[in-house]
Order: sequence, then C-alpha cells, then structure tokens
Amino acid sequence: MAFDGAFLHNVLNELQYAVPAHIEKIYQPLKDELVIHLKKRDFSGKLHIVARNGAGRLGFTNADFENPPTPPMFCMLARKIFSSARFISAEQNGLERVVELKFQSLNEMGDVITPKIVCEFIGGANNIILCDENGKILDAIIRSDITANRIVMPGVKYTYPLSTGKLNLLDTSTKDIISAVREKGGKVSRALLDTLEGFSPLVCREIEYSAFLQLDVDIESVDLNLLSAPIEKCRSALSGNPQYTILYENGAPKDFSFIDIEQYGNIYEKKYFSDACEMLETFFTERDKSARLKKQGGDIFRSVNNLLSRAKRRKALRVKDLEATKNREDLRIKGELIKANIHLVNAGDRYCEVQNFYDENLGMMRISLDPALSPAGNAAKYFKEYKKSCAANANLGELIKNDDKEIDYLDSVLESLERARGASDIEGIRQELVSEGYLKEKRNARKVNHFREIEQHVSSEGYNIFVGHNNIQNDYITTKLADKNDMWLHTKSIHGSHVIIKNGGGEISEETLLFAARLAARNSRAKNSSNVPVDYTPIRYVKKPAGSKAGMVIYTTNKTVFVTPWEE
Repeated sequence: MAFDGAFLHNVLNELQYAVPAHIEKIYQPLKDELVIHLKKRDFSGKLHIVARNGAGRLGFTNADFENPPTPPMFCMLARKIFSSARFISAEQNGLERVVELKFQSLNEMGDVITPKIVCEFIGGANNIILCDENGKILDAIIRSDITANRIVMPGVKYTYPLSTGKLNLLDTSTKDIISAVREKGGKVSRALLDTLEGFSPLVCREIEYSAFLQLDVDIESVDLNLLSAPIEKCRSALSGNPQYTILYENGAPKDFSFIDIEQYGNIYEKKYFSDACEMLETFFTERDKSARLKKQGGDIFRSVNNLLSRAKRRKALRVKDLEATKNREDLRIKGELIKANIHLVNAGDRYCEVQNFYDENLGMMRISLDPALSPAGNAAKYFKEYKKSCAANANLGELIKNDDKEIDYLDSVLESLERARGASDIEGIRQELVSEGYLKEKRNARKVNHFREIEQHVSSEGYNIFVGHNNIQNDYITTKLADKNDMWLHTKSIHGSHVIIKNGGGEISEETLLFAARLAARNSRAKNSSNVPVDYTPIRYVKKPAGSKAGMVIYTTNKTVFVTPWEE
C-alpha cells in the first residue's frame, strides 16, 4: 500500500491549514488509534492517527468514533500533556515516514513548553510516541525492550529510526538521481526503489512504466534519460500539483497514490481526488467496509460457490451421458439383426457376424453377444438398452435445462453478494437462499425487511425509480410494486438488478430513461464496464414463469440502450 513518505509529505501540506489551532478533545477509540480534535477561528477538524499494521495513516477525518467507556492509560496521559495545547507545526524527517506533531502549552510552573507526538509509519512497525519538550519519551502505543535495535520506552530519549541513506527528490537533481539509478544496475523500478527516499514500489513502477511503457526493464537495455520526465512529474506532485488516485478492483479499493497510475491499463477502475486526507478516508473506509462485508458474507459465498460447482459438475456428467445416447439407434439395429438372423446364432456364442440390411451397401456387422443368454435373450437385451437410452435422452435434456436454470440462479446470487451494501443485504440474501431450500435457517436468525431496504430515486420529472438489490427485491418491485404501464429495465444478458420507473404510462423523457438505465448498469455485473446494453420494456411485457426461482423473469417487445454505469 502506497502510504509512503512522498504521500505523507502531501498530507503534511494539508495539515498546515490547522496551524495554529487549539486542542479541544483527545480520545483513543482503539488501542492503536488517536483522535485529536483541533479548532481555530476559521478551522475545525479531527486529526486521525492510526498505527495499525496495514492501515497506518495520518490525516483529517469526518468519521464519528465510538469511544470506550473508560479511556485507556495512553489516552489519559495524552490528555494530561496536550489538553489546551496549541498545534504549531507538523514536520517530516526528509521524505521518511516519520512525522513530528509539535504543540505549545504551559507546564505547572507557567513556563512555555513544546511537547510533541511522533508518528512512525514504517512498514510493520507503526507507532505513536508521546515526547516532552526535551525529546524524552513519555509513552508509546508500542514499546520495545532493551533487546531491540532501538529502544522505545518511557524515560528514554527519542531517536529516529536508522536512515535509509536514500536520495530526497526535493533536494536532489534529476540528473543525480538518474546517475544513482545507473550505478545500482538491475531492474529500473528496483533501482529507483533503492535510490529514492519515501517512494513506494507502486510509484517506482509507475515512473518506469511512464518512461518505457513497460515494466521489468533492465537498466542496461534502455536510455535512462527517459526517466527525467516522470521524475519531474513526481517532483511537481510533491510541490503542489498532486493527482490523488484510488485504484478499484471489482468495486473494492486496491491501492492509492499521489500521482495518476497508468501501468495497469484498464484492469482497475480509477477515482480521482483533489484532497489527500479525503482520499485516505475514502480508501480506508471503503476497504474496511469491503473487508467487513466479505467476512460477514463469507459463509454464504462459500456455500453458493460450492452449490454452483456441484451444479456445474452434475450438468457436465449429464451432458456426457446425453452424448452417449446419440448412438441409441445402433442398439435397435443390432436387436433387429439378431432377431432376423436368429437361426444363425448359437447359444454360448460371444459374437455373431450378420449382413446389415440397414446399410445401403449391405455390409457385414459384427455384434457382441452375452454367452449366458439365448439368441432371443440377446436380441431382447439390445431392445431393452435401446428403450432405456431413448428414455434417458428425453429425461437428460430436461434435467440439463434445469441445471442451466440453477446455475444461472446461483450465479445471480453471487452477483448480488458482490453488490451487497451492508449487513442487511447479506442477511436478506441468506434468507432468500433459505426460502429456496439451499440453506438451513439459523436458530434465532434476525428477520430482514427486504422491502424497507429497496433503493429509491426520483427523476427530474418526479417519477419514482426503484432498484432491487437481491432476487426477492427484484420479484417484489417487478410483480407487486410495478403497475402494468410502468417501465422495466435490466442489463441485457447480464446478471443485475431489476429497475422500475413508476411512470404509470406517462411519457418518459430521454434523460429519465438514461438515468434509470445507468442505475441498472451500475447495479449489475457490468458495473466496471462502459457501453453496457440495458433492455427496457413496459412491465406488461414482463412475465414470471410458474415455478421459476426468485428474480427470474421473461420479457418481450423490448428495446436496448447502451450506457455507462452511473456514479454518485
């Protein structure tokens, strides 16, 4: 993850808005987080410091936090030191991932003191350290003992982590950086990573890609002067012209940076921000939500995937059996030939060779026999196998159609799980699977009102637009909520939500139709695509076949529009 020293540099630029501000509140919602409420005449904000591995960060936040009933000892000490203090500066050691937040206050004697909070975001060693005006450690979120390379304990003077000895882009010329990269040798991105202070692997790969339009480039095989432009682009981004970018994979945040990322092509969706703190809050809020939903729905994902795999295997076996029935006429012909030549067949024979009068050339056919059966018994055996094969052919075709319907339904459930907005959506899908007989109902399970959670919008003409988020909701808005003259929309041949425009037969503007179509595209498996086909037709042409699974309908007299999924 790219919360590197370079990104931190841009965050500190935004923290300057709060200088000088007074501390109003300090609280510690979790053991590895600290929230400082700052306020001055033209500014009020919450500074959020997180020392959690994999989520370390610093920035302003608008989130609300639930605090423990009893403040932790670390929080109590922070309040004692910094309550009523004034925030005077945020300083970074070069482009390293270490920040000193300096404050000004009065001690018991009335003397001015400058205590500080040191924030370290160094890989798996994130920390929040409280220091007095002389740099002595008062406490830390994570303490280290005397066996560690660097002691972080109360009473010890704070020392910076060992310097990496890398070059700071802000005070080093591009020419010198390229020379240092050349001396490193090997792959360009790796050499950049070993040369530039505070730059993540993601940014180093992006510099390499911008210069050579490919990755994993050997230094000896290219003109390193082509690195000049992307390096200067990074310098510009650190000097006031960043382009904060979040990369999304299947709707979930994957990574972020302070420059645009082009190395992945169209693999990931991108969203841009003008504010570093806003981007950080968006990234971690969405990532935590995505992880939480994945955990809450993990058992359903596993169950549906197992059911889907089982249905596909069952279908494959039936298709194989159906293929075998294609030669069923051969069984009938063999029975007829044995019957016609029964006088030539002796009991105990293992085969017989007879003239095939079904062949236009009247060629000879060799027929295997069961020596334990009489000639008539062998003929009857072939006729029995023929009838059995005919029955199997008729039944397997219908069974395969049912398998296709089940696979399609289970695939639609997976698509609904991927679009789940919260715990209520997950629980609604669980209840749907219970009602369809795929899962057993949990004891004391919380009942979900599926219909209270239906997404609703209002068009520019005042028409209500409803969007289903699972198959039960889709059935409800299509078969219960909608009138026969309302407009129905769904992505063409792509799993997704049913969308209803409650127009009652009134004229629908192109703007409203396209808006509803974009909603349908966003709430489908094609949400990360462009030019998505969406079918629309009056609801009177939409039918739900008797006995069909939840969410399954057929429709006619439809038209198609191509749209880009809607973004809020």
